[in-house]
Amino acid sequence: MTLAHPAYGQLRQVTPTAAVLLADNPGKMTLDGTNTWILRAPGSDEVVVVDPGPKDKKHLDAVAASGTVVLVLVTHRHGDHTDGLKRFHKKTGAPIRAFSDEFVHGSTALVDGEVIDAAGLKITVLATPGHTADSLSFELDDAILTGDTILGRGTTVLDPKDGTLADYLASLDRLEAAGAGKIALPGHGAEVADTAEVARMYRKHRFERLEQIKAALWVLGQDAKPMKVVKHVYADVDKKLWPAARMSVKAQLTYLRES
Repeated sequence: MTLAHPAYGQLRQVTPTAAVLLADNPGKMTLDGTNTWILRAPGSDEVVVVDPGPKDKKHLDAVAASGTVVLVLVTHRHGDHTDGLKRFHKKTGAPIRAFSDEFVHGSTALVDGEVIDAAGLKITVLATPGHTADSLSFELDDAILTGDTILGRGTTVLDPKDGTLADYLASLDRLEAAGAGKIALPGHGAEVADTAEVARMYRKHRFERLEQIKAALWVLGQDAKPMKVVKHVYADVDKKLWPAARMSVKAQLTYLRES
């Protein structure tokens, strides 16, 4: 029987070269939990691990047992993707590469457009900022690992600490261009059949929200605070999700006020 998402604690093969181990850390911001991706060419014992995930010994041990880990890649800085890095590096000794030097161990920072040759695969690094400034995606022949830039369900929150809507829209354009016919392998949620299609859907959603926010500002005043806008625009959304919505609204207000 083929495994379906969510399959906690089980290595689920998604494409011929990509399998996923789902961390048991479900929540409002993590959906069913954080996806740790295991990449390898068919028949290879060597693996590349993308986002070891939270500091969860059981999960990290299972990831380490999936093969000989030759490289770890990081999609972005958020703790549900990076908190387990030090423990995982200590356990496997594998070099860790990320956009930010903060998370690099035993190697160098990743560069946009770089092609990595590891575990029998060629992996192209794509800078896709917006969710955070350091967000990366990783392109394979048949799939794109999208981190939190594209999710398996719902839409992405923009972290106002360093994420911007202008960057995010540009990243969606890039993923649409690169992702036609390629499966999206997200940081949370199940895989999505076509990266380009979901990128177009995300862009449409963002522009619809921008129009709603513009309309809200006419009612509330142009200087309305983010949470006031959230209460107006997201009135039909579970209030538990309002703090996350506030983050994206703050980024959208910045976009509108600077454009």
